[in-house]
Amino acid sequence: MEKKLKVNEKESSTKYITDEERRQLLSALHSRLFWVGQYIPRNIEVGGKNYHLHDYVWELIQKETITQTEKDSIDKCIEMISIKEKEDEKELEEQSLTQEEAKILYHETAGLLRTIMDLKEIEDGTLRENTKHFQEQLGEQRVKDAKLWLEFIKKYLSEVLPMSNNMF
Repeated sequence: MEKKLKVNEKESSTKYITDEERRQLLSALHSRLFWVGQYIPRNIEVGGKNYHLHDYVWELIQKETITQTEKDSIDKCIEMISIKEKEDEKELEEQSLTQEEAKILYHETAGLLRTIMDLKEIEDGTLRENTKHFQEQLGEQRVKDAKLWLEFIKKYLSEVLPMSNNMF
């Protein structure tokens, strides 16, 4: 999908997206891995107010536990972001947009969807659980890699320097 979004800058500022390009963008938003490579927006404006979305999510990620008050706040935030996301998606679906405008709007919308997904995982604890599981697997893989390197070095040294076999 990313290749489709890269266009000549001069063309993209004046060339409008076709119905087929519009369908592709909307379809990409609803694909399973839409969030890959998408960033949580730093700020969003909703109802004339500016919200520091990225910082808010980061602060929540750093917390060991989420209180009921914070969960209520997360629910309100998800509701607010969902409204903005639906507005953006409707604009992408219905408005006449240049390729550059469509690209920007697509990434903003995908970023909002990713934020919603992350907030839900923070709220129900799956983000912390998945992170812990990933860290455990990473640690196990590092041990395996270190053992493989040691075996390789031992084998290499035993072939190059037969006397070094006694060193290990």
